[in-house]
Amino acid sequence: MVKKSGLGKGLESLMGEATAEVGAVASDAKLPLSAIKPNQNQPRQSFEAEPLAELADSIKQNGVLQPIMVRKKGNSYEIVAGERRYQAAKIAGLKEIPVIIREVSDEDVFKLALIENLQRSDLNPIEEALGFKTLIDQNKLTQDALAKIVSKSRPTIANALRLLDLPEEVQDLMAEGKLTAGHARAILAVAGEEGRVRLAKKVVDEKLSVRQTESLAPLFSGNNPVPTHREPLPKSFKRAAKELKLALEAQVRVKKVRGKNKIEIEFDSEDELARLVDLMTGGKA
Repeated sequence: MVKKSGLGKGLESLMGEATAEVGAVASDAKLPLSAIKPNQNQPRQSFEAEPLAELADSIKQNGVLQPIMVRKKGNSYEIVAGERRYQAAKIAGLKEIPVIIREVSDEDVFKLALIENLQRSDLNPIEEALGFKTLIDQNKLTQDALAKIVSKSRPTIANALRLLDLPEEVQDLMAEGKLTAGHARAILAVAGEEGRVRLAKKVVDEKLSVRQTESLAPLFSGNNPVPTHREPLPKSFKRAAKELKLALEAQVRVKKVRGKNKIEIEFDSEDELARLVDLMTGGKA
């Protein structure tokens, strides 16, 4: 049985207040930005400069239309949802920001932040995968249970988690936006870390498409040749080779090459070749 994660109607009601980026929502209060601290464990680790600057410009003109959600922690307040608005408000030069203050457990803070970012597609693929893994590990969830919580399909969860099998160098390229999830799935087809890193660098350097990456993947798997299946030679071939070897006093092979039967006779010199010709023609050559 899957362990209860604390997610349910309570989370849904909280997220109803936390997910919208625009539209006026009643705020409990305003707090000085200096009294608010980011959540150090939130799943989103980076904010793109240009979109953040655009939001800051909007805040300068229109104010913060959607309050952020915070919880009391010690002598300050910790962000539960809305760090992007908080960061943009700082850039815009605001001294205070509208907030909704809620009592939220340590367990649910991460879940709320992850789901808010997922619903707005604000996470890069690696941040998303790490967020999924954290929820699974912390709450002993199955992939099916997590899929229901975050409104994703189970294959989507599984494919995201597979990205964490990539070498750190490749994960970094994804986090920087230089590789897409499609590229990453193609790179995962390569056997071995070294090959995966080499292919990832080639993709970035040459700006290869996902389709091109898929085509190249088999070439980066190192020394892993596909074994070829050979049909056993008939016993008659072996007998013939033995008899010819005795008759000609030379190394003889009887074999099949690309569907054709062949006799191969070795000789060391032109004199040896002449001797073999005489034997096979009865001296009539």
